[in-house]
Amino acid sequence: MSNVLGRQALVIGAGISGLAAAGALANHFEQVTVLERDRLAHDPAHRPGTPQCRQLHGLLAGGLEALCGIFPGLDQDLAAAGAVPIRVAADFREELPGFDPFPRRDFGGVLYAASRPLLEHTLRRRALAHRNVVIRGQCRVLDLVPAADRRSITGVRCQGIDGSQETVAADLIVDASARGTLALAALDAMGYPRPRETTVGVDIGYATLAFEMPEVRHDWKVVLTFPSAPNDRRSGFLLAVEENRWMACIAELHCARPPLDLAEFLDAARRLRTRTIYDAIKNARPAGIPQRFGLAESSWRHYETVVDFPQGLIPIGDAVCRFNPVYAQGMSVAAREASILADLLRRRARDAQGLAGLPQDYLAEVQPWIAGAWSMSTTPDLAYPQTRGERPADLEHTLNFGSALHRVAARDPDVHELLVAVRHVARPDDALHEPDLIERVRAEMAAASPPTAEWATLAA
Repeated sequence: MSNVLGRQALVIGAGISGLAAAGALANHFEQVTVLERDRLAHDPAHRPGTPQCRQLHGLLAGGLEALCGIFPGLDQDLAAAGAVPIRVAADFREELPGFDPFPRRDFGGVLYAASRPLLEHTLRRRALAHRNVVIRGQCRVLDLVPAADRRSITGVRCQGIDGSQETVAADLIVDASARGTLALAALDAMGYPRPRETTVGVDIGYATLAFEMPEVRHDWKVVLTFPSAPNDRRSGFLLAVEENRWMACIAELHCARPPLDLAEFLDAARRLRTRTIYDAIKNARPAGIPQRFGLAESSWRHYETVVDFPQGLIPIGDAVCRFNPVYAQGMSVAAREASILADLLRRRARDAQGLAGLPQDYLAEVQPWIAGAWSMSTTPDLAYPQTRGERPADLEHTLNFGSALHRVAARDPDVHELLVAVRHVARPDDALHEPDLIERVRAEMAAASPPTAEWATLAA
């Protein structure tokens, strides 16, 4: 029985989500072509198409698990490339209001910390290990090409570095572009309504600075410092990466200007709720200058609500949902989406179903993972009065429920492990909705007098 479902699949974008999608497609198409507007270097390198690539990135445990399902042994590849092994959650120092730090426990899992260029380079090598995968750099996709009946997408029109244009036909196109504007423009051109979009205005500004710290005597490899809402909006993150470097990030909601130089960066670190990160970096040698970035809003395009969504088109990653980056969910949710796509293609090849209806099935199956991650990030963001967006009627109850859940998790290792699994996109958030757990959390809420909303500061 053949696993092949089509002749050509195209992926737009060679970022994390695009490379994961290419791996998912490789076993089911004669040719998989990734179209990337940037020039791609042979070694790990920053590139202009991902302006945030100099920032601290975190691939969560569930994201690594999903990617290893697509690329078996990827964790070993990352380790060989120099990524730092991190035990979940024994190597984490999480500083939350009321918990400085939160209890550290070893749940047996290991993730690998690396810079974005190293992670992307390792994934690119694995994708290209498939003989039928080709990555065309310096190739910009101009638009998607609809079929004559305007019910499906049949190819793309793209432009090379020399200005020449061509149309490339395909049986399936995955839009893994950062903005996702190509899919939206195609819906407009074909007469489809645009998907409903949910936005939460966070105006987050952050800066990342790498430090050379070859001799570190700490018993942790990750520090997460969260503020006390609603008056404090500044979070701090410190992560060991390859080449004996540590990457520090200072992020602030509704930020006018992130730190510009070393002095401002250290001052911002000193003004975090705790001194842990400041004390770790104050005498360290910086490797460069602060790299700044900002995001006005988190956004979720509800493609699952588009009736008769066009055949032949799969949006993935930021093209569907762009999360507040401080929660480190984007890459891991995109990896889950690619894993779901791989499973759907595998089942369709086994059952000889073909590709008809694939977009609808895909959009339905990824929705719970997106919804869970979205809730865990936007709920604490909405606790700040400056945040723009529609607040659910039960926001205060949800915040208090989350605070009580963390108090229960601090005492109970099993609940802690479950919470970590959900936060790391290893289990869907409905795992936290079991009746017995809900009853325990409600009892904890009732015992708190007056109720607290500490969870407004807790990141997913």
